[in-house]
Amino acid sequence: MRTGGKISAAIVVMTDILDRHQPVKTAMRDWGKSARYAGSKDRAWVSGLVLDALRKKNSLASRMGDDHPRALVLGALAFAWGWDIDQIEAATGDEHGPDVLTPDERARLTGAPDAEVPVHVAGDFPEWMTPMMDRVFGADAAAEAQAMAMRADVDLRVNTLKVDAAKAAVPLKSANAEPSRLLHTAFHIPAKDPSEREASLESIPAYSKGWVEVQDAGSQIAAAAANAQPGEQVLDYCSGGGGKTIALAAQMNGKGQIFAYDIDGKRLSALIPRLKRSGATNVQLVHPSEPVQLDTLTGLMDCVFVDAPCTGTGTWRRRPDSKWRVKQGQLEKRMAEQTEILASAAVFVKPGGRMVYATCSFLMEEDEDRVAEFLSTHPEFTEEDAAAAAIASGLLTDEGANVVQRFRLPTGSVRLTPRRAGTDGFFFAVLRRVG
Repeated sequence: MRTGGKISAAIVVMTDILDRHQPVKTAMRDWGKSARYAGSKDRAWVSGLVLDALRKKNSLASRMGDDHPRALVLGALAFAWGWDIDQIEAATGDEHGPDVLTPDERARLTGAPDAEVPVHVAGDFPEWMTPMMDRVFGADAAAEAQAMAMRADVDLRVNTLKVDAAKAAVPLKSANAEPSRLLHTAFHIPAKDPSEREASLESIPAYSKGWVEVQDAGSQIAAAAANAQPGEQVLDYCSGGGGKTIALAAQMNGKGQIFAYDIDGKRLSALIPRLKRSGATNVQLVHPSEPVQLDTLTGLMDCVFVDAPCTGTGTWRRRPDSKWRVKQGQLEKRMAEQTEILASAAVFVKPGGRMVYATCSFLMEEDEDRVAEFLSTHPEFTEEDAAAAAIASGLLTDEGANVVQRFRLPTGSVRLTPRRAGTDGFFFAVLRRVG
């Protein structure tokens, strides 16, 4: 495809996302069906431009004086991809490209940014979230949010049930993977230029062999805070796709028992092929259609891991369209669910056992507030040092240990963000049952 045609395609996809409220994957799929001539590189180019336009939607709309798809896409070329005006003009006005630039568009694409803009514009987040961003980040709100508007790197977790990091490093060289600065058993792949196609990790033999799993470093650190030991009884209460389940299985060296439960049976079933690839043999699925099986675990677990459903604000780098879909009502619904889930999960913790509460959200309303509310109604639990728990797992490097200690909150929980740690946004707390 010629460049102008790809820009026009990005405008079409953006229109589906913004005007028809389609998720990015759905909008890209629908465009792809009508553009069979587009190759994989063309699709990657279009997708990359759309995602960058979404990541910086507020600031692009401010500079362009217009929040329609065409303005956002043109603005992304100039202000996210660094194209000069000649490059943009050369791609407009042809048979397949967008219409030629208007005088106002040309002026805005070459003009200087406003010296002062509201924090939600500078940080590219929904305006209604300004009080929440100010509460959690204060004067750093815009800077923290800007880091969430960048393209995310890829992190891999080494499956120590099958291989050690040194052996895994050899085949991962083909993917330009580097050892993680935060974890001994992880690798890091820097984000590519947004116009380039991402390498398919599934095609790497190390992935198909189950040597590595794609898992953000923040998620890996949150799992490390469980410090699951060989021989323990562990319940992953919101197992979902099972990334943390198999991470816990590796921590336990395949010894002991992990019970993986999720209220969504379909999501839980998706864990089966991942378990097979990982080689984890100490995981037992607890299907939501069999509540009696879950009840038998009451008061017996050494550790209960609660990766609670949340707004997903911590994943904005990877899913920028979700940033503009989150609403106040959704947040309130999630908060209520988190309160209920914490109370439900607590009954499975044995005296002296622990519960780890984690979210991929940076909002205090979903994090510290939920922990504080839980502790106020469950005096049999106390909060411990989550940074110390993660370090005790032995999975963190010296730099990783420094990071979790630096961003340990006053009560003992930890919040990681792209700006602070180079990870997705994650929060985790460790709660001990007294007795």
